Amino acid sequence: MTGRQLPFFVYGTLRPGERNHDLLLRGRTTAERPALLPGAVLYEGPGYPYALDADDPAATVTGEAVTAAPDEYGRLLAVLDRLEEYGGPGHPANLYERVSREVLLEDGTPVRAWVYVAAERVARRLRAGGRTVDGGDWHEAVSRR
Repeated sequence: MTGRQLPFFVYGTLRPGERNHDLLLRGRTTAERPALLPGAVLYEGPGYPYALDADDPAATVTGEAVTAAPDEYGRLLAVLDRLEEYGGPGHPANLYERVSREVLLEDGTPVRAWVYVAAERVARRLRAGGRTVDGGDWHEAVSRR
């Protein structure tokens, strides 16, 4: 893990308007900006999505770059790791891996951020028979249902 306090790229239940946003992020952030994760594809999960690296470099996942309030960063990092069932790099029980990736803010500015992507065992299953989220925007896909 880096010592820098990276923002988080959120693309599912942590986005504004979704169930975990108010519960876990409200009052703990200083900025929430629309952003894209390039080179990634989104898969449906059981009530939440999974981002995976894409073979198509033009594929993108839509979300927000969330900057934690400095005095909340450590607590928020621990809370999000627990929510995402992330026990550390490569842990065999991980549902997600927390990785540092470049995301693009809506004005095109690149920003390094933490992104929770599907752990390899989950990614293999999704690639073999999962359903992708058209357009890479889970919030939009859920609101159309």
